[in-house]
Amino acid sequence: MNLLTLMSQASTAAEAEPAGILSILTMVVPLALMVLIFWLFIIRPEKKRNKEMQNMLESLQVADEVVTNGGIIGRVLSVQKDTVLIETGSDRTKIRVVKSAIARCNTEHENAAPAVEAKKSKGKTEIK
Repeated sequence: MNLLTLMSQASTAAEAEPAGILSILTMVVPLALMVLIFWLFIIRPEKKRNKEMQNMLESLQVADEVVTNGGIIGRVLSVQKDTVLIETGSDRTKIRVVKSAIARCNTEHENAAPAVEAKKSKGKTEIK
């Protein structure tokens, strides 16, 4: 009886091996798809936003109008390595803030404008 039991277990083990590979694939493929979707919709756009923010902080110039994370709006008076001196309001209050506290720059720079115009003119055909 033991011999018969061993033979039946061996035959089921041989049949289970291809099913084992199939079961592994059915687990790995959805996991790989989830990782791909996660990368496409979360990681890649976040890296793009971080790069744009870093470029904006590096291109800050004197007289730019900026908005801080706290909602303070002011004009840049001086730019240091890690800090920016901004002037707010008509009473000329000066505040020194860390560059990373600047949320956005409301001033469009001249060197960025041609790139935007080139993108706009790419799709348009000029008629003379």
